Amino acid sequence: MARKFFVGGNWKCNGTTEEVRKIVTTLNEAEVPSHDVVEVVVSPPFVFLALVKSLLRSDFHVAAQNCWVRKGGAFTGEISAEMLVNLGIPWVIIGHSERRALLNESNEFVGDKVAYALSQGLKVIACIGETLEQRESGSTMAVVAAQTKAIADKVTNWDNVVLAYEPVWAIGTGKVATPAQAQEVHFELRKWLNENVGADIAASTRIIYGGSVNGANCQELAGQPDVDGFLVGGASLKPEFVDIIKSATVKKN
Repeated sequence: MARKFFVGGNWKCNGTTEEVRKIVTTLNEAEVPSHDVVEVVVSPPFVFLALVKSLLRSDFHVAAQNCWVRKGGAFTGEISAEMLVNLGIPWVIIGHSERRALLNESNEFVGDKVAYALSQGLKVIACIGETLEQRESGSTMAVVAAQTKAIADKVTNWDNVVLAYEPVWAIGTGKVATPAQAQEVHFELRKWLNENVGADIAASTRIIYGGSVNGANCQELAGQPDVDGFLVGGASLKPEFVDIIKSATVKKN
């Protein structure tokens, strides 16, 4: 089956109410390929989720940037999956490298989070990726396979999972994996899914790329056979995010 192109915008810890309204207005006015060609999800900080959901065009969806690993309760500062469902937020990003590195989220913790979010009816953008040291030592595939295995160990239904490969050395650095580097890892990830999870899941699961994606490099990256879209950081706050969404049409050629 054809994998629908997916473009996510991770706004990270950015924005004021005024800036958020401006970004949403730009998106709402944009002419982009139809929803049957590309699925678009934007991920504002928690405090702006309801505002963005209320203003955003109906063919785009909203994601939270994180959620707690189990049911809510005495967990000060956390946001539960149930709360997101209650707000009508369909997607959540889990396991972003910034949280793995800065907050010491382990592979197993991320796997538990993914499983719990799915159990509550959320769709998950699950992030994986290696550091520069890991890439230079030749352990890229071992690292991303271990990260993916921790998710696969807890998840049986992959219908609502998008896998985001984000090489840590390319996030916010201006460095970007070459199209060949991205394709190589995406190909190996799909092969890993095929051998360890199942052929149907390998063929249908979208594997998207993140790491300094912008309007200038998105077309060539989108042309790679195993790159099914993007998780965009800094550029998702700028008008060029529209150009990145439009790169979905490369897949139709």
